[in-house]
Amino acid sequence: MAAVSDRLPAFPWDKLEPYKATAAAHADGIVDLSVGTPVDPVPQLIRHALIEAADSPGYPTVWGTVALRDAITGWVRGRLGASAAEHRNVLPVVGSKELVAWLPTQLGLGAGDKVAYPRLAYPTYEVGARLCGAEAVVYDDPTELDPAGVKLLWLNSPSNPTGKVLAKEDLVRIVAWAREHGILLFSDECYLELGWEAEPVSVLHDDVCGGSYEGIVAVHSLSKRSNLAGYRAAFVAGDADVLGELLEIRKHGGMMTPAPVQAATVAALGDDTHVEEQRERYAARRAALRTALEAHGFRVEHSEASLYLWVTRDEPCWDTVAHLAGLGILVAPGDFYGEAGARFVRVAFTATDERVEAAVKRLG
Repeated sequence: MAAVSDRLPAFPWDKLEPYKATAAAHADGIVDLSVGTPVDPVPQLIRHALIEAADSPGYPTVWGTVALRDAITGWVRGRLGASAAEHRNVLPVVGSKELVAWLPTQLGLGAGDKVAYPRLAYPTYEVGARLCGAEAVVYDDPTELDPAGVKLLWLNSPSNPTGKVLAKEDLVRIVAWAREHGILLFSDECYLELGWEAEPVSVLHDDVCGGSYEGIVAVHSLSKRSNLAGYRAAFVAGDADVLGELLEIRKHGGMMTPAPVQAATVAALGDDTHVEEQRERYAARRAALRTALEAHGFRVEHSEASLYLWVTRDEPCWDTVAHLAGLGILVAPGDFYGEAGARFVRVAFTATDERVEAAVKRLG
């Protein structure tokens, strides 16, 4: 067991504990803007669907119910512009982080293979490579990589942590390059419905992939758009051959989305009203925090989408973390996401309105 855990980096969030203690000592309590976990209520129609499906004594299937596959394919066609999507092009997963972490292993990658991901990125891409013994490589532009040995290419638009959005023409170029070199492309699009100053586009959009999903898969989650982080509701869509292989592996591994969560997912994907209401909450919090941070001397870079502001005071990120902790505000240091983030911090705007207001006052 130690041999596997020894492959992994130290769990980054443990390093924040002393700063969390400092922030928690503030007279008015901590404002935690670090992790980015949803705090608003689960919409009533989703809770109702979960409760209605609570009497589920039998085993669920890995591929999900027909109703779930209908809901996912309908959403993929309508929201992502993937007009050719069918049931064979979708697969529910038990939260997107599980999928990201174990995907290279499930694809049969190992020593001698390379997994590529952005220079500033969600740490679990690297974890996935390490778990299977593959080599993790970072890029600024994936088409500038040496394609030799690259078996899996991760895109992330909108980006976590920077909020950067890849333009449609860049996606077209990257998809063509990956196909030319026989590289499987997975696009993490979990923040796609949270564009503020740009309109994110999926790699599955007809204009990007030409209506063919060969060699490409998109990853989507309901954690952010529907406040379902606690439900572990997510899915992948794209290349039917890749998803068929994953389905067979996941059947043997028992990686089943619980039946009540499947029913809740159907309800969530069938309703746009709660998504727009949540967007409005986040938009107001984002505007308030951005104004306060800029007035406090921060510079905001990218941040055109997602649930985060990527900011700097042109100093080491841990100095910024300490400064804000002294104000009772906890943020994530940029080096959690790669060495290129060493002078930035990531500020989530997922706290309650009351806590955001408290942060704004402290920054003022």
